[in-house]
Amino acid sequence: MHLAFLDEFGHIGPYISRNHSAHNASPVFGLAGYILPHDKARQFATWFFKLKSHLLEAELRQSQKHPATWEKKGTELFNTRNIKKYPHIKEGAIRTINKIYKLEGKLFYYGRQKYQSPENSHPGGLYTTVLGHSIRQLDKYCSLNKSSFLMILDQHSDRIKLLEVSAKTMFGNEPARCLIEPPFHVESHLYQTIQAADWVATLIARLLAYRLSPAEYPDWEWAERIFGDLIDNRTTHSILYKPKEAQGRLPLGKN
Repeated sequence: MHLAFLDEFGHIGPYISRNHSAHNASPVFGLAGYILPHDKARQFATWFFKLKSHLLEAELRQSQKHPATWEKKGTELFNTRNIKKYPHIKEGAIRTINKIYKLEGKLFYYGRQKYQSPENSHPGGLYTTVLGHSIRQLDKYCSLNKSSFLMILDQHSDRIKLLEVSAKTMFGNEPARCLIEPPFHVESHLYQTIQAADWVATLIARLLAYRLSPAEYPDWEWAERIFGDLIDNRTTHSILYKPKEAQGRLPLGKN
């Protein structure tokens, strides 16, 4: 059995441009993280706990929280300033990706480039579409590996709706037969595995935004230079869906 740990990346709302006064958050939205054999999950959680505690020791000490209940969001950690100023942050990200791979895991993402105008956008529909496609892509991976899987997601306010979508994907036309149960939603500050998924999702968000619109995101060039090949070579069954109505370059993931 495999376990897929995923978090959302990008932004669910409409996007016009990075300089727009309101709709400027991200040109892409999706789910990303990694999938591991179930018997490697505890080993990875322990490893990540130790990495996080060492990497962010000063900040953790200042928080006065137990390291098992403290988290550092990827969006706060992996920004241009930190990547340039603190080499250990970059190295920690690389080590995390490589550790997943060494434990027979793979990175994963499914994202969609946003193109609809604010008045025509449907954030809830976008999330459910992304979730349904993510399930199907992971199901294909596990089918090839003759394995079943469970999905663990960060807590979401529309949890019931998302569970309904998952159940319909499991038992509808062309069912996702390898998924054992609809996804579990958990509190990220209590799960080292989901915190790691958040870090991976942030890196993938930076990379895909840069690939889609390098002119708008020149400050995220480091995501391509440092992590582009690494992520591509550690990723499976991942897609950035680019509607024909949208403009931009589609990155080539490794399937």
